Amino acid sequence: MLANEKIKVLQDLIQINSVNGNEDKVAHYLQSLLQSHGIATRVDEFGDHRANLIAEIGQGTDSRVLGLTGHQDTVATSNLDAWQYPPFSGTVVGDRIYGRGSTDMKSGLAAQALALIELAESNELPRGRVRFIATAGEELGTLGANRLEKQGIAKDLSALIVGEPTGGNVVFAHSGSINYQVTSTGKTCHSSNPSQGINAIQGLIKFVEEEAHLFDDGTDDPYLGKVQHSITVFNGGDQVNMIPNSATLEGNIRPTAAFNNDQIIARLEAALDYLNATTPYQLELNIFHNFRPIATAPDDRFVEIAFNSSQANAPQDVKKSIINGATDASIFTLHRPDLPVVILGCDAWNRAHKINEYTTVSSYLATIDTYKQIAQNYFA
Repeated sequence: MLANEKIKVLQDLIQINSVNGNEDKVAHYLQSLLQSHGIATRVDEFGDHRANLIAEIGQGTDSRVLGLTGHQDTVATSNLDAWQYPPFSGTVVGDRIYGRGSTDMKSGLAAQALALIELAESNELPRGRVRFIATAGEELGTLGANRLEKQGIAKDLSALIVGEPTGGNVVFAHSGSINYQVTSTGKTCHSSNPSQGINAIQGLIKFVEEEAHLFDDGTDDPYLGKVQHSITVFNGGDQVNMIPNSATLEGNIRPTAAFNNDQIIARLEAALDYLNATTPYQLELNIFHNFRPIATAPDDRFVEIAFNSSQANAPQDVKKSIINGATDASIFTLHRPDLPVVILGCDAWNRAHKINEYTTVSSYLATIDTYKQIAQNYFA
């Protein structure tokens, strides 16, 4: 395909509003694109305009399966007056393509689809199979990845590339992510006589004091370092002259392989047990997202193939690195902890989720070539 045709594909994807949903339109666009080049696809719709897409190419004479995965949804737009170009315009200015999802991660998604097309139409179709997995709902709960994982989409994968934005760098490890809520139950009364009640907010404050040092003795991970943790949402009280009988907070924790999800949840539960036994407050824990870290050794053959391929194509120097964000790989490795995984995509992670989000044409086109080269070298 010509460069302007590839750019048009990315613009088309950006122009589809898939903020936290509406992935069926993205999936059907990709289906039409792939089928127009002779590639069979399956769209997995599961209601409320949510859909995954799966496509596969390859000779199949090599039993290995290389996965390429990306998500079709984006985060919300905000403060529209501050956008230099409309967030769903896909405006091209010089080397930049602007729009919500241009970085995270419709550029990676488009690059994977186009790599599949160019591999299929080349005279060097991979001996194994290359499977393209486009997911729904990654930004809020990984709905699509969970659904596909239960269907067994990852059970026969030999390696996996996640197309999140990395600026061409090869990310070989990322932290997990635990989102949790603590509910404090107290006893309401008039604020003129607070001793007759139990202030639920004070119960949360006790937890905040415990949480600040809860993971201080955690083992540092050789790749990901210390566990990162933050309390990010706090709600309590209905009226200024009433002692509140209920209050909630929410927090996010980034587990590592050295201090994993099970250890972190056990630590949270122990903290609440201690506070419930030693204070008048009653605290309850709810884990509502629980994604595990992933790590592939930086000298693994697959990491080396990805690194060398990116180095050969990227418009800038690349490196091996780690991130503290989580991806769909946490789901696809749930029953495949040994699966080699790299995260590799267009432009920088720190441009994601921002006003005036953009990716660059040069990085996008280079990433298509990088994906193709990885597939060719992996099955060589």
